Amino acid sequence: MPHRRADVLARAVALLDAHGLAALTMRRLGAELEVQPSAIYHHFASKQALLAAVADEILARGARPRTAVEWPDRLREVCTELRHAMLACTDGADVVATVWAFGLGAAAPVAELEKVLADAGAPAELVAVASRTLLHYVFGHAFEEQTARQAVSLGAVDRSLESLPDFELGLDLVIDGLRARLA
Repeated sequence: MPHRRADVLARAVALLDAHGLAALTMRRLGAELEVQPSAIYHHFASKQALLAAVADEILARGARPRTAVEWPDRLREVCTELRHAMLACTDGADVVATVWAFGLGAAAPVAELEKVLADAGAPAELVAVASRTLLHYVFGHAFEEQTARQAVSLGAVDRSLESLPDFELGLDLVIDGLRARLA
């Protein structure tokens, strides 16, 4: 039975979540779908295109309604949603950050951060730097947290998860710096 693009994508995300990024190969995905790996290329031109779609799907699954009115709170909503979306899937931080860095997808969060900052009256040069600073903070924190949790759960390291940096406090420090710049 032929698979739709959405079926292939859903199975790819499930495979990633169950076994991690190293297991997400075209060969293994084909085996999961009971098709030759070449059949996947009917829906995705390359593995990079598949990973871009996976990253966008991770972000879409984590989307939440916006309620904040003030720009600092709007930034917190975007950053917190991004973090939670990436942490909800095994190796989600690695996939989303890599896809974004390669310019293949996962662009929605930075576009939203840029809009919030522009709406707050930030000059264009600050919008670009500030949005990426926030994005890099969230990527880095989520990657460290996800990696530490996986290593501890596998018994690979003896680390207290309490030693992870406080996400909200770090985010507040960045936002406080932006507030000072915009004052």
